[in-house]
Amino acid sequence: MPPRLRAAAVSTVGGHRASNQDSAFTAWWGAAVADGVGGGPAGDVASAALVHRLVSGMHGPVTPSQLLTRIREANWDLRAHVQRNPALDGMATTLTGVFATPDDTLVLAHTGDSRAYRLREGRMSRQTRDDSFVQVLVDRGLMSAEEAASHPHRNVITASLHGGDDDVVTLAEFDMMIGDRWLLCSDGMTDYVPEQDIETLLATGDPAHASYALVRLALDAGSRDNVTAVVGEVTDAETAAERPQFHGAAADLFNEQLESA
Repeated sequence: MPPRLRAAAVSTVGGHRASNQDSAFTAWWGAAVADGVGGGPAGDVASAALVHRLVSGMHGPVTPSQLLTRIREANWDLRAHVQRNPALDGMATTLTGVFATPDDTLVLAHTGDSRAYRLREGRMSRQTRDDSFVQVLVDRGLMSAEEAASHPHRNVITASLHGGDDDVVTLAEFDMMIGDRWLLCSDGMTDYVPEQDIETLLATGDPAHASYALVRLALDAGSRDNVTAVVGEVTDAETAAERPQFHGAAADLFNEQLESA
């Protein structure tokens, strides 16, 4: 059997926000997290609409070019929502996801400041670069990574999906090694939990246990944002869920709001 993902996710509004603007999906062929951009309207609608449109009709592995086309179509769908309801103008979302290909590799798609980490043979490494104001300062040597982690403008992002033709998504391809674990998470976790603590819990239990433990850790650390953790393990065994599972705003809002938007 070709490699596939055994994935699970936990998404919570947390104790300080009125709504959950994070969305996620998990499937045997892929998983992703999307975080509605703070400060704009309807971040929950943006993340949920993007995730549902991206996954709609997808039943298995995709090539990188097919994935890019799907992301572009999902992004255009955001623009269509705004055209139908101008009150949504300005809504935007991040996207970080991993998708299996027919060649048994994994494509990572990323824009914004949601992150992807890979745990391989007990060692975790970050696989995304934040599209953020403070990351630009770090890259230019004007700020240390430690200073960036607590900077008051750390949540100001420089790239997202908002329906524009010039929106940019970065793709990277990785081999699928049995036993690898991938964590996709919103900044409600990474702004509050040190990476060494994330690494410890990512290696613990099955994906469902790890995702729950990671979200619990962020809440205990005082996260003031929505928190979402998606954990996917590369396996060659059968996986239980054949249909995509939705989490966060994508589970809470789509059937009630998006279809009538």
